[in-house]
Amino acid sequence: MLTLISIFMTIMKNPIIALIDDDKVFQLTASRTIKASQLSDQILQFDNGEEALHFLRDNAANAANLPDYIFLDINMPFVDGWMFLDDYDHLKTNLTKPILIYMVSSSIDPRDMERARKNSNVNEYIIKPVSRDKFIELLNKAA
Repeated sequence: MLTLISIFMTIMKNPIIALIDDDKVFQLTASRTIKASQLSDQILQFDNGEEALHFLRDNAANAANLPDYIFLDINMPFVDGWMFLDDYDHLKTNLTKPILIYMVSSSIDPRDMERARKNSNVNEYIIKPVSRDKFIELLNKAA
């Protein structure tokens, strides 16, 4: 019998997921949750927006290397989530495939939520921690 997860994996063919967050605990738990849930085994990890933007620029013409989904933190050193989104807005026209961005933060500040809601590049604002069921819901909804 096919499960929702196996149907999703068949449709998406093992999507590439990028975690952009300076919190190593979030990166570790999110990565393990995604892999254990069989949502993907292709997970890119970046400690800040600058690293992720470099990767996207370097791989803009190679859709096979680009993430299908980005889980983006707000507060990070160097280039934070908001700065990443500003730069991404200019970069996305050069990318060879669309990328869905979920903003993930421990912030419950209504201003952050509203700012994310108004940004056309953000699909949804998610408050940490992100549960296994939430990852499944987000990735299934997007598929």
